[in-house]
Amino acid sequence: MVAVAAALGGTALSRPTATAVEPAAGPADPFFSYHRPARYDVTSTAVRVPVRDGSVIACRLYRPAAEGRFPGIVYEYTAYAGNAEEFGRGAAYFVSRGYNALVCQARGSGDSPGHLDPFSPQEQRDNYDVIEWFAAQPWSTGQIGQMGVSYGGHSSLLVAVNQPPHLEAIIPINGIHDWYANTIYRGGIYSARIRGWQQAVAPHTLRTYAEHPLYDDFWRGRSVMARWDRLTVPTLEINGWYDRYRDGMVKNFQARPGNVWLVSGPWEHGYPAGQPGDIGLGGYLAWWDHWLRDDPRAPLPRAKVTSYEIPEPGAGTGWRQFGQWPPADARTVRLSLGADATLTRGRTRPGIQYFDVNTDTEPAGAGERLRYQSRPLRRDVVLAGSITATVRASFTADDGAVAVVVEDVAPDGSAVRITAGWLKASHRAGHERLAPVEPGRVYTLPVHVWPTHYRLSAGHRLRVTISSDDYPEIDSTAPAGRVGVRVGAHGSAATITVLGNSSGLR
Repeated sequence: MVAVAAALGGTALSRPTATAVEPAAGPADPFFSYHRPARYDVTSTAVRVPVRDGSVIACRLYRPAAEGRFPGIVYEYTAYAGNAEEFGRGAAYFVSRGYNALVCQARGSGDSPGHLDPFSPQEQRDNYDVIEWFAAQPWSTGQIGQMGVSYGGHSSLLVAVNQPPHLEAIIPINGIHDWYANTIYRGGIYSARIRGWQQAVAPHTLRTYAEHPLYDDFWRGRSVMARWDRLTVPTLEINGWYDRYRDGMVKNFQARPGNVWLVSGPWEHGYPAGQPGDIGLGGYLAWWDHWLRDDPRAPLPRAKVTSYEIPEPGAGTGWRQFGQWPPADARTVRLSLGADATLTRGRTRPGIQYFDVNTDTEPAGAGERLRYQSRPLRRDVVLAGSITATVRASFTADDGAVAVVVEDVAPDGSAVRITAGWLKASHRAGHERLAPVEPGRVYTLPVHVWPTHYRLSAGHRLRVTISSDDYPEIDSTAPAGRVGVRVGAHGSAATITVLGNSSGLR
């Protein structure tokens, strides 16, 4: 089990910005405890799958050591050739239970010839052709699924919106909804975190991506969001509340709630070894048995959303299930940013507060940020959804950036980062065209803060920090100068999504 769990990890695109909790007991749902024993030995061979332009994709084929036809799983379609052996160990779990499996190297990676262009239309066509080749083999039933972690998770989503006829279902793990918004230009600001990945995996993209700072057809061709209407196959989205792609997970679900199921745990990116132990492998097997084998004994999740309420096990925390996200009994609460550094439901006097732009990669100092925090909570408060920070600000330069970081502050003053959001001032009206910034003029910046499911304990405080940087989540490239933030009445505010009783906030 540990070997298979590790194999599900893959190569992470990033390191997390918070620390995941210790593995917890899995959800009390027959879907996750589903089991049937292994029946077959596993055979393995290298194959070169032909694609429509005459090239080939290098894959490793795993099959049960038995006669007959079996459904197939594209276990990974990725650029991480160095993980092939690890992926093979993970695939063996399903092969030993009656599935064929492929682990494939994207064009231009590993033994696949050509030029690596992550998530490009060409790569999507290749993936489509691999699925159709897999379905057409004499030892295949023609029923194919695809899964993958990180790169492979996004590949699964992209091939699904291309709708190959024999693709029946997918399991994207740590997948995204849009390569531009989730990864490269967060809030319109280049993400420093991705640069190391680019240098290691696809160095040419450092230049190519810089040539497309606005959202255009280049990005639409690499986007699930641009084709949500074509995401029609059953989709089991698995991600973590500490993962850098949790926003994409939620948006995919909200766009296609009819055929997408959501599982979000207390996990980082890439599922380091041990983390899948939280839910085991039964759910993966149940999903494939249900959709690829038409087995009526294989259940689906009891609820559309299975979510772990972080930060740690305790009263009220742990796995919960909901019919939608945010949950039906969630409500929004508007908290004003006060001139006295408060975060409150009440009105406070209007004012203007300033911070200097931090152009360094070191964390912002005292004069380079503004902090607002609530009074100690009278009772626990559960955040369950996204946060919108409406920042009313002026800039001394002809552009600017706003980073909003949300934290849990304990009675001893220690703080834990919960989530964050970012926005370039010239992208306040969207990412397809620039909205000019006139120095000194006040603008309203709607900052989308990524979703969470987090319990704030009684006695703790909720804190919102505003600055111009959040390295390495975004580059520290905002023009030097000062930012004036309007607070109090008719000023800046944070609208949070709260599950159930919100009376703990004052």
